[in-house]
Amino acid sequence: MSETRARILIVDDTPANIHVLMEALKDTYAITAATSGAKALDIARGETPPDIILLDIMMPEMDGYEVCRQLKEDVRTERIPVIFITALTEEDDEARGLDLGAVDFVTKPFRPGIVKSRVRNHIELKRHRDNLQCLVNEQVEEIADSHIATIFAMSKLAESRDDDTGKHLERTQIYCRMLAEQLAKLEELKPIIDSRYIETIFHASPLHDIGKVAVPDAVLCKPGKLTDDEFAIMKTHTMRGAETLFLVAKRYPSNEFINMGLDIARWHHEKWAGGGYPDGISGREIPLCARIMAVSDVYDALTSKRCYKEAMPHDKAASILRKDAGTHFDPMVVEAFEAIQHEFDHIRGELGN
Repeated sequence: MSETRARILIVDDTPANIHVLMEALKDTYAITAATSGAKALDIARGETPPDIILLDIMMPEMDGYEVCRQLKEDVRTERIPVIFITALTEEDDEARGLDLGAVDFVTKPFRPGIVKSRVRNHIELKRHRDNLQCLVNEQVEEIADSHIATIFAMSKLAESRDDDTGKHLERTQIYCRMLAEQLAKLEELKPIIDSRYIETIFHASPLHDIGKVAVPDAVLCKPGKLTDDEFAIMKTHTMRGAETLFLVAKRYPSNEFINMGLDIARWHHEKWAGGGYPDGISGREIPLCARIMAVSDVYDALTSKRCYKEAMPHDKAASILRKDAGTHFDPMVVEAFEAIQHEFDHIRGELGN
């Protein structure tokens, strides 16, 4: 292990048994003890979980089998090795424990040398497994980061065809994250918006206009107002983007980033009261991520300079969002915006046009 001593949790309802095990292990390891299954679970789920658990089987109220089952069903404790300490010697007892996820058995009466060897071996195995998992996680994270960076570059390339958009993607990324963080404070949204959701919407939001790569320059770069026919062509960017991302999602159906990007690309121009495009859906039919994107996107469009208009002051843009809450925008998202609108204004000033 590292310089910090490995932590062992001994669980036994008989203090004498705990004493014997502590005497055998205390010189090498940091020992914590519990005399009940409930207390053991509390310790294992705490801020400093044990590196290994020595668990008695025959205990009142909650036996060792049940403790082991709960440990292995909890993501916080499932990777902690469990060694059963028991007087039971039947093959079925051992098989049941191994089926529950225990790594070993030590039978009573204890032989200190055997106990120390078993504990040492399993702690070493855990250390190697944890190191391997760390390396795998680092590689997966590096690959994911490179994929996200590539997709962001593609989104910027699509955006670059419109010379006026500047740092639109960067600003809307931040706006989406800020709104998601604010909405996460609402009780009804806590089951939906967690840290993973917030990170995902930050990375997926640049995909909202990826479909504009299929819009002709004559329409996309036109300095004046679009005709009805031209606007109909412009609106197709939602479906073109969604169709492209759908092909990716078919290959990687569990990829949250792509799935959220698809939702945002297709539905960020829908309206809370209906009448948006491409599908004319309304209210909570519109995915939450797209409702968040709608507020972020419109705010940025209003407060950005274009060849056909000047940038609108923050206060005027905020009043438009407020006025259109319940028609164009989800009132809940606008309320979140209002709570942090000065932060939006600050980002607008920091990132400029």
